[in-house]
Amino acid sequence: MDRRTAASLDAQDPLGHLRGRFALPDDVLYLDGNSLGALQPRVAERLRGVVEAEWGRGLIRSWNDAGWVEMPRRVAERLAPLLGAVPEEIAVTDSTSANLFKALAAAHRLRPDRRVILTDDANFPTDVYVAHGLAELTGNLEVRVVPTAEVERHLDQDVAVLLLTHVDYRSGRRHDAAAQTAAAHAVGALAVWDLSHSVGALHVALDEWQADLAVGCTYKYCNGGPGSPGFLYIATRWHEEAATPVRGWFGHARPFAFDLGYQPAPGAERFLDGSPPVLSMAALETALEVFEGVDITALDARAGELTGLFIDLVDEHLGTEVEVVTPRDAAERGAQVSLRHDAAGPLSRALVTRGVIGDHRPPDLVRFGFAPLYVTRVEVVEAVEHLADLFHSGDWDRPEFHREAVVP
Repeated sequence: MDRRTAASLDAQDPLGHLRGRFALPDDVLYLDGNSLGALQPRVAERLRGVVEAEWGRGLIRSWNDAGWVEMPRRVAERLAPLLGAVPEEIAVTDSTSANLFKALAAAHRLRPDRRVILTDDANFPTDVYVAHGLAELTGNLEVRVVPTAEVERHLDQDVAVLLLTHVDYRSGRRHDAAAQTAAAHAVGALAVWDLSHSVGALHVALDEWQADLAVGCTYKYCNGGPGSPGFLYIATRWHEEAATPVRGWFGHARPFAFDLGYQPAPGAERFLDGSPPVLSMAALETALEVFEGVDITALDARAGELTGLFIDLVDEHLGTEVEVVTPRDAAERGAQVSLRHDAAGPLSRALVTRGVIGDHRPPDLVRFGFAPLYVTRVEVVEAVEHLADLFHSGDWDRPEFHREAVVP
């Protein structure tokens, strides 16, 4: 595909108007929305209003007058359709790591006679750290880390929780969440999913999958801003039995009664704890407006098309120069593509100097994210042109690109 064909297809795309909702620099091809989503001008406007009017003039009155108290509930209502859930199953609060600790602790209490948290060796490291932290705290849990291909073989009567990230942050491989949840249930275990690399770009259907609990962040494809609040999902069937180890006043049934006795709020709201971070919550609430009326399955299909186009063009223009490690079947990959090369770090840094922003995951992967809300086919074509030119010119091998750099 050439630029003219790509531009023609972009012009006909029924989702193409969504790009206009984002503030993207003219000199940048932004392919790192799988790490940090792009800014919407509406979000900046909302934050100015919250700071200057609600906080500046309303002061403490804004907890009621501006609806700060209700923010977690309102954001849960916006997020639920992206997760295939109902709002009562969603708590918007804390970081993904904190929510995962609460989710794993709750799952463990629902399976107190079992001793194993099972996960794979491709999981995001923080998730494994959190699991080990809970195991050390309880003293009666084992974290079992196995190769991805062997997960189902290790599901047995000792497993309390199967913990997996829906999309592998390195390779972009997508788990069959419904099938693996069913496999966990077949041995009596619960399934906990990390959706950080899925929500906002892929079709997620937690209720349909029969998932038990899930967590995720909102600063990637949901575009909530750096460090925006995470979320926790708990299936309705567990609402009466599940308990959180972190009990705060916003998770109380009557937070403003100031009762020293804890009464959990109904539904997932019991997993709230301290006061909501109003500024970041307001940014997220506004950022999610872009999804109104958007069919998430259409976004998933667009992500599959963009990633497929990138893979095809890499094959055509780079041949064996790089290895595509992301699955070629769209149903088996997320909204990213990872390329393997021994000099992945220098390649990533050389691309950034050309305005092509992806990222590097050591030791040898260059990652490109294709946020379906705003990445275009023309940008895919241009990104591969830059990548091919770097190889053909040898510019990536300049000494300055071989210096180590910290990439978040």
